[in-house]
Amino acid sequence: MLTKFESKSARVKGLAFHPVRPWIAATLHNGVIQLWDYRVGTVIDRFEEHDGPVRGVDFHLIQPLLVSGGDDYKIKVWDYKLRRCLFTLLGHLDYIRTVQFHPNASQFSWILSASDDQTLRLWDFEKRSCLSVLTGHNHYVMSASFHPSDDLIVSASLDQTVRVWDTTGLRKKQQGGGDDVSGLSGISFSIGPDGNRSNEQGPGAPGAAGMNMHAELFGTNDVVVKYVLEGHDRGVNWAAFHPTLPLITSAADDRQVKLWRMSETKAWEVDTLRGHANNVSCCLFHPKQDLIVS
Repeated sequence: MLTKFESKSARVKGLAFHPVRPWIAATLHNGVIQLWDYRVGTVIDRFEEHDGPVRGVDFHLIQPLLVSGGDDYKIKVWDYKLRRCLFTLLGHLDYIRTVQFHPNASQFSWILSASDDQTLRLWDFEKRSCLSVLTGHNHYVMSASFHPSDDLIVSASLDQTVRVWDTTGLRKKQQGGGDDVSGLSGISFSIGPDGNRSNEQGPGAPGAAGMNMHAELFGTNDVVVKYVLEGHDRGVNWAAFHPTLPLITSAADDRQVKLWRMSETKAWEVDTLRGHANNVSCCLFHPKQDLIVS
């Protein structure tokens, strides 16, 4: 063990390494986010705005930003240089389990969140808006993460499935410069005073709010489900992509860790790893060796 550092605190719910500095962000059950320097083993800052446990945390790879998601249904983006919360993203209707900045930080100003409201959400933190609501799971979504290089997201849910989502459509729409957040091509209908329905283009149209409401309720078509991985007998707590190979690992309440392989057209179970005597809450691939830690 390299170092051990302790402080009298509530339970730790989330952890994240800083990409460059010797820092760890720890989110606590009492709503506090602690910033640790692990070389000296001391808390160098703390952020207190969440109301209740904070489960998800992530550092931005380039900017001095931290994102957190909590049981107060709020996602907060913090500037740790300015030492304050910049803004709050609202929309989730239940506890938020995980949050992540897009790994291609120079090209995408995206945040991914997973929630007990059975959805994943994609946010643009520069526009401070929701880009897409990913619906399909029918129980809590316990984790969600971006693929390190492809236009893919993996999510794990207590509905006993792992889902892989394709974000190519959203990327192309965003890069095309479209500002329409509804995912419904920017056409809205509004009823005129004469009772006739008129088509109006663009998000500024009066009916655009209605279209955004449609996006809120039914999700958008910018992100599509590519695969649904079925095989676990209980809820799935975690799923992760391999950094370079077309593989996924998942961990579940059936005490199993599973290994899955993807092709362009399908995904299938490769192996089941048994040995845990109780629920498995997390699993990750080693970045270089043929190892899974759970």
